[in-house]
Amino acid sequence: DNLFKFAFTVMVTYQLSVSWLPPAMAGLVIGALFILPFLLFSATSGQLTDKFNKTRMIRAVKDLEIGIMLLAAYGFVQASVPVLLACTFLMGLHSTLFGPVKFAYLPQVLGERELTGGNGMVEMGTFVSILLGNILGGLLVAIPGVGPTYVAVACVAVALLGRAFAQGVPNVPATDPGLVINWNPVTETWRNLKLAHGNIVVFRSLLGISWMWFFGAVFLSQFPSFAKEVLHGDEQVASLLLVVFSIGIGVGSLLCEVLSRRHVEIGLVPLGAIGMSVFAVDLYFASRGLPPSAAQGLGTFLAQPAHWRVMADLALLALFAGLYSVPMYALIQMRSQPTHRARIIAANNILNALFMIASSLIAGALLGAGFSVPQIFLFTGLANAVVAFYIFLLVPEYLLRFVAWGMSRFIYRYKVRGDEHIPTTGAAVLVCNHVSFVDAVLLMAASPRPMVFLMDHRIFRQPVLGWLFRLAKAIPIAPQKDDPRAYEAAFERASAVLRDGDLLAIFPEGGITHDGTLQPFKGGVVKILERAQADGLDVPVVPMALTNLWGSYFSRIEKGGAMVRPLRRGLFNRVGLNVGPALPGQGLQPEVLRERVGELLAQG
Repeated sequence: DNLFKFAFTVMVTYQLSVSWLPPAMAGLVIGALFILPFLLFSATSGQLTDKFNKTRMIRAVKDLEIGIMLLAAYGFVQASVPVLLACTFLMGLHSTLFGPVKFAYLPQVLGERELTGGNGMVEMGTFVSILLGNILGGLLVAIPGVGPTYVAVACVAVALLGRAFAQGVPNVPATDPGLVINWNPVTETWRNLKLAHGNIVVFRSLLGISWMWFFGAVFLSQFPSFAKEVLHGDEQVASLLLVVFSIGIGVGSLLCEVLSRRHVEIGLVPLGAIGMSVFAVDLYFASRGLPPSAAQGLGTFLAQPAHWRVMADLALLALFAGLYSVPMYALIQMRSQPTHRARIIAANNILNALFMIASSLIAGALLGAGFSVPQIFLFTGLANAVVAFYIFLLVPEYLLRFVAWGMSRFIYRYKVRGDEHIPTTGAAVLVCNHVSFVDAVLLMAASPRPMVFLMDHRIFRQPVLGWLFRLAKAIPIAPQKDDPRAYEAAFERASAVLRDGDLLAIFPEGGITHDGTLQPFKGGVVKILERAQADGLDVPVVPMALTNLWGSYFSRIEKGGAMVRPLRRGLFNRVGLNVGPALPGQGLQPEVLRERVGELLAQG
């Protein structure tokens, strides 16, 4: 894809004079043509992927690629822009077929703890391939006289290499072999979007990923023009910008597994969004005052310190884009039903196509209105901040996980042991000792899944934490003697959480400990389990113990309240969470549960 596209873009920008395709618009037109098949054929592609063996699909797609690249080779040799534009559309069709296969394949062969790393490797591999394709395409097409011929040979060779690798892809079965294909792309596209909308967190995550592609498409499509008109560089400088951008994405994608501790950590998404905006805005300031000059080669370009700031901004905004996108892909794969996962990913591709076409139209309109390329980058960075803020208000889980992720790494040195005992699917009750006002935040940081907390109503009076727990849709509970109606409503909401197959977390001591010891457990947990059994649910109970948290800033102390003297235990306190194997809920008594939590607490 990228060897072909970038060589074609550079050829039109620097080497050919096409009256109906000016250089400033070439990248936009090529990008839009490549994306159009995603809009037209993604729905059909998702059905094919769910219905047929994914390994066979991969090999068929790579066979198609060889044919398209043979036609493209003819276009390069003859310098035929119409033929190459047709091949751009066909390569978009090829990628439309391949996208759902690639992402639906991963969750069939990887577990939850491997999914973020697997997506990071795929994302990194994708952008390394983009990097190599762009470098090769840019270098080959720039060779005087024979460049297009070399590009033609290279395109066919890479297509053959891809088919050879496809032969070694391990076999996986179809997930919905009985599916009846609907060949009408319009009705099936609408059906796919409705299917995706059935899980609102997944659907809004699809929108978040699509926005990232809008953001990235603006930068990628403008690099040749940015290099030539703003940085005053030649084809090699345009290639360097893509190298820097691709390395940034690859590093950010791989960092996801390190920063997430091998879980699907969507708390990285707000961090990624912040970085994308900050460095996009700084790119505008770094590039707007560069003096005009003759076309510079790579050596001359790198010799100027001002250009290093431009490259640093590009690398860092790409790195944060990797942190933003990988957890979203993993979340969608984990929370989509296996039987129609590929169609959900196809819906993602449809939305991606709409957003990327919109990016081409908006960038083209801004260029037509007299905006410079740096001003378009500034506009995109500011728009990203607005859109990200809106998404996080719609899906507060991202923001909550960001707070939990940050607190567990920058306020405490937090170590979790036994997190494999937290169920990745199905309903469960999580039971933990109650030591501080941030216990719930630390539990959030340990779980790959969202959890609903049943909490003492008094904690909701805390100015910041109360807002945070309301955002998390925690269930306040007051003593029965104080408010019988609210007490009963809290248990009904807790039962609804379990009926929905979600995680319910409770602190059975009934309040935060005043002396650091484990208090007697109240009978509310038994009542919750009895209601679950009455609903026909056999809900496991997972015991947990927060350790070494007593005496920290957010806990009470024997001679004073919580949240006084911020540094009373210094910085980066070492705290932990021990998680034990699940216990059967039927007949479980509070004393037995307290004893198990006490054993976990004693492990330190």
